[in-house]
Amino acid sequence: MRFETGGTINTSAPQARSVRDLLKLALCAAVFTALHALSGGAICMAAEGGSRTGASDATRHTLTPLSMFLAADIVVQSIIVVLLLASVSTWTVWIGKTFELFVSRRRTMKSLEILRRHSFLAEVQTQFAHRPGIVSRLLREAVLELQLSAAWPDKAGKRDRIASRLVDIETEVGRSMRAGTGVLATIGATAPFVGLFGTVWGIMNSFIGISASQTTNLAVVAPGIAEALLATAVGLIAAIPAVVIYNGFARSIARHRALARQCASEINRMASRELDRSASPTGNWLKQAAE
Repeated sequence: MRFETGGTINTSAPQARSVRDLLKLALCAAVFTALHALSGGAICMAAEGGSRTGASDATRHTLTPLSMFLAADIVVQSIIVVLLLASVSTWTVWIGKTFELFVSRRRTMKSLEILRRHSFLAEVQTQFAHRPGIVSRLLREAVLELQLSAAWPDKAGKRDRIASRLVDIETEVGRSMRAGTGVLATIGATAPFVGLFGTVWGIMNSFIGISASQTTNLAVVAPGIAEALLATAVGLIAAIPAVVIYNGFARSIARHRALARQCASEINRMASRELDRSASPTGNWLKQAAE
């Protein structure tokens, strides 16, 4: 306290200081309360976010393809099994047919090189006597027709009959090379629709479950819809490789048939040279081949 003239005491300054101190204390308390509230809310939000993240992680962990398949309806499971078997068939045909076409194409190319190095059937007949493949069959048919038609002098008729035999063998070879590719075409055309049927069936069951549970919560209906969509995914997995492999085989078979056609043309020209040869050597060769 401060004494002034007149003997009176001035108490206004201590009161002002006490008010300021109270205001400071109130402000500090308000700031502390606000900070405490904000920190508590942040902790709650973090805990809630962590729980939601954990729930979503658990959902993602639960909704694996295997778990969705095991939890699906029996109809959807049957469709998925059929589509998986179709996919296995596709890859089995791919492995077997690729090896078959590779071996046959390599053998035919070597045979074509041998044919182009000779001019007459008598020169190559012994080389292909015990060799498997398309060229051996073509040679046997050409020689057989020459032997059967040896008694008739009409060369044009002989050429036509030899050509028709070679065309028949070429057609039969092309048909045998296409064996198994029809399965790929069927799988590629029908697998997406089979998977779509499984999806429609699964979604229908999901809507029935929504109606029974009287709720539209996404967490409730999402697993059923995911199980239904799994059938479409498996259908596409089965169909896309089948279509790609079928188109690749179609190109490979076309190239292989072109090689077979070249071999048939070479043999046809050799037979024509045999017919145009002098009568004595040709007749002697035909008689020796018949014997």
